[in-house]
Amino acid sequence: MPLDAVCLIGVVKELREALLGLRIEKVQQPARDQVILTFRGNQKLLLCAGASQARIHLTGISRENPAAPPMFCMLLRKHLGGGRLTAVDQPALERAVILTVEIVDELGEPGVRKLAAECMGRYSNLILLDGEDRIIDCLRRVDMEMSERRQVLPGLFYRLPPAQEKADPLAIDADGFARLLADANPERETGAFLLDSFFGLSPLVCREIARRAGGDRMAGDAPNALREAFFAWQERVKNEEFRPYMLIKDGKPSDFSYLPIAQYGDSMEGRTWDAFSPMLDAFYETREQIERVRQRGQDLQRAAANARDRARRKLALQEKEYAETQGRDRLRLCGELITANLYRMERGSGVLRAENYYEEGCPEVEIPLDPLLTPQQNAAKYFKRYNKAKTAEAYLTVQMDLARKERDWLESVLDELSRAETEQDFNDIRRELREAGHLKGPAPGKREPKRGPGRPRTFRSSGGFRILVGRSNTQNDQLVREAFKSDYWFHTQRIHGSHVILCAEGREPDGRSLTEAATLAAWFSQGREGGQVAVDYTQVKNVRKPNGARPGMVVYDPYQTAYVTPSEELAKELEEK
Repeated sequence: MPLDAVCLIGVVKELREALLGLRIEKVQQPARDQVILTFRGNQKLLLCAGASQARIHLTGISRENPAAPPMFCMLLRKHLGGGRLTAVDQPALERAVILTVEIVDELGEPGVRKLAAECMGRYSNLILLDGEDRIIDCLRRVDMEMSERRQVLPGLFYRLPPAQEKADPLAIDADGFARLLADANPERETGAFLLDSFFGLSPLVCREIARRAGGDRMAGDAPNALREAFFAWQERVKNEEFRPYMLIKDGKPSDFSYLPIAQYGDSMEGRTWDAFSPMLDAFYETREQIERVRQRGQDLQRAAANARDRARRKLALQEKEYAETQGRDRLRLCGELITANLYRMERGSGVLRAENYYEEGCPEVEIPLDPLLTPQQNAAKYFKRYNKAKTAEAYLTVQMDLARKERDWLESVLDELSRAETEQDFNDIRRELREAGHLKGPAPGKREPKRGPGRPRTFRSSGGFRILVGRSNTQNDQLVREAFKSDYWFHTQRIHGSHVILCAEGREPDGRSLTEAATLAAWFSQGREGGQVAVDYTQVKNVRKPNGARPGMVVYDPYQTAYVTPSEELAKELEEK
């Protein structure tokens, strides 16, 4: 669900308690629709104007910033950098928060700047204002052609979006609610009645109030029960009695609210949080990952998937041709039988009936002939086809092996893309695809900026051993190449995944550290959503890369196998910050 207006009340309360009076030390824009304000004490405030992820809250997640800051980021740095936050306001039940910052301008004069974060779905925006509420600039400009009702452009005065023609759920009294009930259709669903009658209420909360009222329709005694449930909700919100609550389905965050949700029964698990900010961080983390992959890796995903599909089609054709070569002994037999029966054959005959003396009982067989050829030429034609099939078998055996390796490598690239997180991850994969010829290089005369090698994910086991997890096939090769022979190497058995190195550092790893490294290998693989996963491990000295092999492809022997359950919680616990 989007962050609704009532949920935002609880978030604003947290922000006031944590940030009022603090100075802004950094302004960053890690993504097109995300801005992070870092306050003194390393308090990070995330403002997101994404259509499906619009929100504002404190964040503890580190995000990679682009090499060159966007223009809007530079503008915010100019106007907000070093300023002190003096107010965090939410207009009455609006999905908007206005931050007021006291600044000192370039001439040394004190002033005020405001940053409005509008969390309104596809209309979300970040708007920078001066002390008179005049718009300096915004993340998304809205002109007359885009909206006749409200323009958001530099130089205009800031105005909130037009109010909805619905009642205020926090201001309505018993008489006003009674009038709404009197006009309600008895056959109307209770949740739909609440949603159509009041602004600031999400569909989830409307359904929950209806459930607590105990009726699906407005008929019978339902209005009285609904009145009681509604005003109990109103009292709770007015007293700011919020309990951040997340709904979890199949182990993944599904929805959230500011009160416990019971409408789904046993089909969803519920979890209560101590604060809104960590809950929102956890809820949107997976969605952000998917969105980053979709936006940054769209061209890579398409190129790798197309190349993988081509490799599959090529392999299928080769396997079909290979199957046809397996009947070549029949061709040789025909040639030999024709040669043995030349004395019986006449030119122009279309078929030869002869005894197959290679089989017991010498059964009679029919051999098709080309009537335009002599018997000797027919025999030569069968021998030629036999030799061609024999040669094709040897050639296709090699080509199918190459095609399988190409297909497996491309599937490993797609697996990497599904877990890519940073800009460097995508750059490494892009380079890998270019070197393999699946992506074009930069245009003539245009040079790509030089980038250093990406860093692997770094973890620390409970036994104190450093664990490195590769982010791409190229980095997987680098990890194996740079590891000590006594270090331990881990990889999931028969499924794609990252290479994991447990740095022994001259010691013998304890069993728990080995298990934790195996668990990380399972989590950073295609098997992360499964149950038990088989993970092979051995010392690095037993791992080698065949000549000419694609990045990330290795062979190893001897080895041992551990069966572990992938764990995101363990990965977060062991990760080095």
